[in-house]
Amino acid sequence: MATRRGLLIDWGGVLTTDLFASFAAFCETEGLEQAKVRDLFRHDEGARELLIEFECGRVDEREFEQRFAPMLGVDDEELVERMFAGSAADDEMLGAVKAARAAGIRTGLISNSWGVDRYPQALMDELFDGVVISGVVGIRKPAPEIYAMGAEAVGLSPDECVFVDDLRENCAGAEAVGMKAILHRGSAGTLPQLEELLGVPVTDDEVRA
Repeated sequence: MATRRGLLIDWGGVLTTDLFASFAAFCETEGLEQAKVRDLFRHDEGARELLIEFECGRVDEREFEQRFAPMLGVDDEELVERMFAGSAADDEMLGAVKAARAAGIRTGLISNSWGVDRYPQALMDELFDGVVISGVVGIRKPAPEIYAMGAEAVGLSPDECVFVDDLRENCAGAEAVGMKAILHRGSAGTLPQLEELLGVPVTDDEVRA
């Protein structure tokens, strides 16, 4: 099997811990059903449209908070911060991106953003050759254009790239433009697939220690 030369990867839920677990913890703290946030985004048309507008940069964080809080029945102050409080960096996955880049793989981010200022810029520079953020470009996964932008940002064609995301629909969007997608369900499953597809080791003992 021919190896691929590029690694394009999602941020939240792949390079961080599970965002839906963070949302569930938020709901428990707020006295809501644990699946309340997830169910609103999946099944409520108004919440879904608000999320799309937010991720595409057409609604800022404060407006999102003021409009989403009543749907949940909670206070809107620092709502996004509270929703993300249970998430943390996944050092093993971050180490994999660093190791792949050090081995000559072109690395890039394709992220549906919750505010473009929520990414650690110094770390982004260390990790990626190219960055595509939905709130900057005005489109979001799984639109095919954003995957093409991600490949172009690292100087490759889509069929030269592996894409990693924790949402099935986003993986399907990547495969539709010729990428090989990995549905992320934890580093134990993702790292061996990356090593096979990229043909390089993607563990970084110093980062993982």
